[in-house]
Amino acid sequence: MPIPVIDIFAGPGGLGEGFSSILNNEGQRVFKIALSVEKDFFAHQTLTLRSFFRQFEPGNVPDDYYSYLQGKITLENLYERWPLQSGYAKKEAFMAKLGDETDKDSIPDDEIDEKITEALEGENNWLLIGGPPCQAYSIVGRSRRQEIVLDEKKDERVGLYKQYLRILAVHNPAIFVMENVKGILSAKTKKRFVFKKILQDLSNPVRAYHEDFKIDGNILPCPGYKIYSLFVKERRRDKNNYPFFKQKDFIVETEKFGVPQARHRLILLGIRRNIDIIPEILETMEQIPISAVLSGLPGIRSGLSKTKDSKEKWYHIINGITSNEAINHFDSDIKKEILKQIKHLIKPKQDKGSEYIPYDDVGCNYQQDWFLDNNIKGVCNHMSRSHMETDLLRYFFVSCFAKVRNVSPKLQDFPIFLLPHHKNVNEGINNKKFADRFRVQLWNEPSKTITSHISKDGHYYIHPDPSQCRSFTVREAARIQTFPDNYYFCGPRTEQFHQVGNAVPPLLAKRIAIVVKEIFQILDE
Repeated sequence: MPIPVIDIFAGPGGLGEGFSSILNNEGQRVFKIALSVEKDFFAHQTLTLRSFFRQFEPGNVPDDYYSYLQGKITLENLYERWPLQSGYAKKEAFMAKLGDETDKDSIPDDEIDEKITEALEGENNWLLIGGPPCQAYSIVGRSRRQEIVLDEKKDERVGLYKQYLRILAVHNPAIFVMENVKGILSAKTKKRFVFKKILQDLSNPVRAYHEDFKIDGNILPCPGYKIYSLFVKERRRDKNNYPFFKQKDFIVETEKFGVPQARHRLILLGIRRNIDIIPEILETMEQIPISAVLSGLPGIRSGLSKTKDSKEKWYHIINGITSNEAINHFDSDIKKEILKQIKHLIKPKQDKGSEYIPYDDVGCNYQQDWFLDNNIKGVCNHMSRSHMETDLLRYFFVSCFAKVRNVSPKLQDFPIFLLPHHKNVNEGINNKKFADRFRVQLWNEPSKTITSHISKDGHYYIHPDPSQCRSFTVREAARIQTFPDNYYFCGPRTEQFHQVGNAVPPLLAKRIAIVVKEIFQILDE
């Protein structure tokens, strides 16, 4: 029987996707998502659709699924044609807000407990995964809000890990995997550093549960957890014979583990104290450049905002950078590259892309069996944004600059006529603030972190190909996050970007799942 997985704060399901992808020698799934919980409507739609996909054995997904991706039938049509599988998917993917019972919008604890108990079907050795919402902890978020000290009473997200804690205390999974942002290491309340308290609570969730929630009654049976790093071997044992790690040992630098992205996150592996197994750690890998995953996607142009859009006008605007007034402002090497790229400026057949593009030559230079699915017969979620005329010129300049010098330019490298008209531009020129306001991702290196902020503007995620002159599409961001091409993101494009930016890279999750699988195998012996 597959190992049951409960996925809370699931987002679009990146962590669950990695675990679900592990197959045994008979081609069956080792882990089964028994229940996934997510509050966001569109992320929940994506989660449900992926659950529907998993109701079929690998390689036996029906043509109707691909007809939906191709826009030939609606989601309702798809589910109506496969009522049994869609029924299971809708039962598995549960839309609910977890949180303090004082929050009237949150699901009551007894209701989520009933859902978990029903999903587990009496299995004691199971896995809990998920990451509480992390914006309150992120360094960028705290800087933007000018917060040094977090206020647990004002920001409910600070305490959301307590729901994770409560489920550990009440339901005692054999193993848990918890993910969060690196900024949690420096986050603190008026009383304490947040991460130190989290480690204490996760080690003994029953004690923390009773203290925090003031629950009376019988002592809960949970024996507590030993917390391990997946990336560093334990340094020593403490006085209770529990593994000891430095805080930084829990940080994964994903570019070292097969993800084409410099995404640094905190991941904890908890093993129930009555299980005497020391987990393996992940081996580092050679870094993967974004060229490995973006190659083979159809080229598309950006759109034009605040003006009438057409291919001809788009080409005319970019070509304007070669006018005498503009071209002579560039250093000679950059000028040469700009003139070269203008000659190759594409007038793409795919235009600006769409939610589905028929395309026969979809490719990938990295783990093709993972990313590619020939049944799609094209590409999904691959539509460009529209940009202002001035931003198009900046995008073209920075991508040409990177081709010549292999770095993304800072504002001090911009010619005066391309400098943005924002109030911090002088600070940026002096390299003090927002100096990399326009950042091109380098073709032969891993990308910088894909975050949910990509939904607001694309200035930090400029495509390295000058001939396309645009920011990343949802599908490109998804490939950098290592989602397979048949993983479809539901909702408007802004919401799709949110989902991709907030997700755990599935290929990283798959590598973690292999370690966790080995622990369960020893348990079964």
